[in-house]
Amino acid sequence: MSWNFKDWYRRRILDNESIPDDLWKRTIAQLRFLRGLSPIELKRLRECVTLFLHAKQISGAHGLIVTEEMHVVIAAQACILILNLDLDYYDGWVEIIVYPGEFIRDYEYADEAGVVHHASEPVSGESWLGGPVILSWEDTVAAEAGVGYNVVIHEFAHKLDMLNGDANGSPPLHAGMSQQAWSEVFSKTYADFCVKVDAVEAMIIDSHIDHEIDPYAAESPAEFFAVMSEAFFEMPLVVKLNFPAVYEQLALFYRQDTAQRWIES
Repeated sequence: MSWNFKDWYRRRILDNESIPDDLWKRTIAQLRFLRGLSPIELKRLRECVTLFLHAKQISGAHGLIVTEEMHVVIAAQACILILNLDLDYYDGWVEIIVYPGEFIRDYEYADEAGVVHHASEPVSGESWLGGPVILSWEDTVAAEAGVGYNVVIHEFAHKLDMLNGDANGSPPLHAGMSQQAWSEVFSKTYADFCVKVDAVEAMIIDSHIDHEIDPYAAESPAEFFAVMSEAFFEMPLVVKLNFPAVYEQLALFYRQDTAQRWIES
């Protein structure tokens, strides 16, 4: 029998840093999208959360004290994306910074004339290539409401997208997945979605036509992938019904059939 250091090391962490049962039960009760998981999936998720918390440093900003319960709630949402993948997908960075609420993001952009401008805007989350994930705690707990909004899933989807460079809506795919199929499905659906959002903003069509998907998805292909990932876990039946081709690609990528899980729960 061959000996695998990574497996041994992870088993040692699991044996020595387990999450208390009562805390884990509260976390499952809080997060609506976890309720359809089977006992085997919940066990695997709990192990992933334990390993994630060992590997990552979660710290508060602006005086926020991050409790053990907050650690587990954040980690559970981050790890649902890689439930059937591997913790290695989150390698290459360590820090998660949590603000009490929205925080200010400073950035520069060039206009059509090439003039560079400095701007600031309030945001609820941010992911840096090779750097930290930054979250608003107020928005993190909004996932408990079950309204299809999940800033943690959103930002960690960006992290997966960044595995092959800047976020562009095209994460590295598994063997057997078609890059052409992914590109065609997401490009066409994104373009159609942008047309509908523009029509809503111009008051040409009814605002409910976008099927509850956050219009922020029209900002860029990267945001479309992240928002659709949120919806894939938070309201999978909406995605499968209205964006079946996108649902199929996300199910292949995440290796999860979240719609079936919700039907059976």
